[in-house]
Amino acid sequence: AFLGIAAVGMTFVIISGGIDLSVGAVIGFTTVLVAVLIMWLQLHPLIAFAIALIVATAFGAIMGAAIHYLKVPSFIVTLAGMFLARGGASVLSPDSIGIEHPFFTAVQKSYILLPGGGRLTVVGIIMLVVFAAAILLAHRTRFGSNVYALGGSETSAALMGVPVARTTISIYALSGFLAGLAGVVFSLYTSAGYS
Repeated sequence: AFLGIAAVGMTFVIISGGIDLSVGAVIGFTTVLVAVLIMWLQLHPLIAFAIALIVATAFGAIMGAAIHYLKVPSFIVTLAGMFLARGGASVLSPDSIGIEHPFFTAVQKSYILLPGGGRLTVVGIIMLVVFAAAILLAHRTRFGSNVYALGGSETSAALMGVPVARTTISIYALSGFLAGLAGVVFSLYTSAGYS
């Protein structure tokens, strides 16, 4: 599920004509951040998840701003972002941090029974919700149209009135958010944070 969620964010980036190499590092950073907030600072997991998602989204938005305003290729900016996120995770904790919290246990044991005896876990439900939201966002909103226009040609998109700066920053913020969400889901799956 965490790979599917991260792939949705990457899909928007690739459609826009960019690349985001930092996704895997952001997933790792998010798992470590969640583990540190829960185990060391004793925060409730939902608060830790919210903080981690805000940090990941801001990280993506900053990379998007650097790509647009500094006119640096997305490959270079996100490569630097990858090293920054990976380094940040290693600074927080070079070792794996196990997460022991009743909320994690409850989420891991929760599921919906499907016809035929199958089970749909909370993590699977999150992935399906992300897929549905992404389909709607890509095909039924102005933002989705702007992403496709930007992928065709940035110059043509600007001439058509697409807000290129806002769209670029939003695309990378969305990718950061979904990488962070993938990290949250991965921490739920493994009950650990590992850089």
